[in-house]
Amino acid sequence: MRTETGTRLFAVDNLRVLLTALVVAHHVAVTYGDIPLWYYTEPAADPSGTALDILVVFNQAFFMGFFFLISGFFTPGSHDRKGGRAFVRDRLVRLGVPLLVFLLLLRPLLTIGEHGMPFWKWYIVSWDPGPMWFVEVLIVFALLYAWWRRAGRSGAQKAGAQETGVQEAGAPSLKGVVLFTLGLAAATLLWRIPVPQGTYVPVLGLPTPYFLPQYAAMFAAGVVAFRRGWFGALPRRAGRAGFVVAGVATVLLLPPAALTTGLVAVAINALWESVFAVGMIVGLVVLFRERFDRQGPRGRFLSANAYAVYVLHPLVLVAAAWAVRGLHAAAVVKFALVLAVSLPLCWGLAYAVRSLPGARRVL
Repeated sequence: MRTETGTRLFAVDNLRVLLTALVVAHHVAVTYGDIPLWYYTEPAADPSGTALDILVVFNQAFFMGFFFLISGFFTPGSHDRKGGRAFVRDRLVRLGVPLLVFLLLLRPLLTIGEHGMPFWKWYIVSWDPGPMWFVEVLIVFALLYAWWRRAGRSGAQKAGAQETGVQEAGAPSLKGVVLFTLGLAAATLLWRIPVPQGTYVPVLGLPTPYFLPQYAAMFAAGVVAFRRGWFGALPRRAGRAGFVVAGVATVLLLPPAALTTGLVAVAINALWESVFAVGMIVGLVVLFRERFDRQGPRGRFLSANAYAVYVLHPLVLVAAAWAVRGLHAAAVVKFALVLAVSLPLCWGLAYAVRSLPGARRVL
């Protein structure tokens, strides 16, 4: 896959748009479901809230890992073009500045009137990056990548190895995909013994630290995918197989996971999440490569503003939920209404903010 000219870059950009929309949908579902982990929530008073919880569980199993994989995919080329120091500086600006703006300025706007203590005290004790935890972790991964490239540069030069461009282009083998999936499941199981599901890390604001093995593995897989041209080399049948495997794993593994407890349940869940994530990611990569590998003006608009949407969407979602808080309707109805209103508003706000002087340097 030639990342400079290949149309499949449009497919990856379009995938980022899809995942950003899923982030918005995810947080609207949390707003009206029974998992109260958002700035404003209305716990469901009817059975439709269960459907929203299921959406959250399935989303969580793969979509942030997919984000990290795409981030990893773009990392080597950026480092190649800019060099180590400029790459680090760019990552700190592009990721660090929005993180600080969210922490210092946007975060207080999301919980005005809800802290029940003097503002200055609440401002300090409520330090939490919210959805920008993704940016926090991505900064760490980017710095680790830059360190790895620097540490390995002299050895690669002595050996005459190439450090840039696509190398060993070709699709990953079925055996390799299976071993990666099983290894991820095993790492997740071992990690969740000390870091069980539901763990939350205050201050750092990590809402899902129990998924860190997946995030790290997917970022690394994205780096390798860039070097070896995996996105372009995956056969069409791999896409269909990915969706089928994800569906079969859901049917076979989720029922026993729900009926068991303890370490057995943790192991089954880890296996299901790993198989489901890999299957969905492979399936979506091939689907978008084959069907959505172009961008017109609308696609370019959505793609250019996707990162800003990620940063700004909590403001829109909280405002929209407050606006309809007096509406008496089923949870899934309010979810659909707020999502339909919020998606265009998120992209509109993102465009307006990116139109400010200097904003596009970081967004």
